[in-house]
Amino acid sequence: MSGATHVRYEVVRSLRNHRSLVFSLALPLVLYYSIAGGNRHATSAGVSFPLYFMAAMAAYGAMFATVSTGGHLAIDRTRGWARQLRITPLRARTEMVAKVLAAYLVALPALALVFLAGVTLGAHLDAAQWFEMTGLLLAGLAPFILMGLILGHLVPGDALVPAVGGLVVVFALLGGVFGSFFNGAMLAFTKLLPSYWLAHAGKDALVSGDWPAQGWILVAVWTLVLALLAALAYRRDTGRV
Repeated sequence: MSGATHVRYEVVRSLRNHRSLVFSLALPLVLYYSIAGGNRHATSAGVSFPLYFMAAMAAYGAMFATVSTGGHLAIDRTRGWARQLRITPLRARTEMVAKVLAAYLVALPALALVFLAGVTLGAHLDAAQWFEMTGLLLAGLAPFILMGLILGHLVPGDALVPAVGGLVVVFALLGGVFGSFFNGAMLAFTKLLPSYWLAHAGKDALVSGDWPAQGWILVAVWTLVLALLAALAYRRDTGRV
């Protein structure tokens, strides 16, 4: 099986996962219209609330999509598909790259639908700002793709759904996806989470056009550490399959 074929396979089966689509596509839209619809003239952190919340809900849906995609590894193990892949000429690196690319491709509809919803509620950005915000969101998703891969290698298939849901909700709440509830030391802690920078991608794109250095450093550190953990999880999983 070639890498391109494997990517296509991963994308198709992710789009057929109806439960994942509800959480990554439908739920963010429902939450966005329910909350932002009644606050279209409000502001948050100096940014119009529909714009701020649009980026937050796009991040929420994309997080669900990417983590769920990596979780397919658990199903592969249960069905014996992981063993079959490892006796084919498909290289382990190609397999992982295929899953990462598939996760990004599945996340794009989650971003696009919420962006369209934001436009209907008056979220205005110029072309450069749309590009910058999308780029920040895609960069910030890297740690969550790797979290999904780690879950897929370590979590049993029957525990996968609560594990994915719990992980995403905890990071979303602490990162401020549903609003900023913290100050002082707790706020400083939340700024150490990649979900914080995902939730604030809209504000940062509008105000400065980029994350501050702290955001880039933290996302890079999370990505590096999780990549190492994903490699360890893969080796552990390979040894027992």
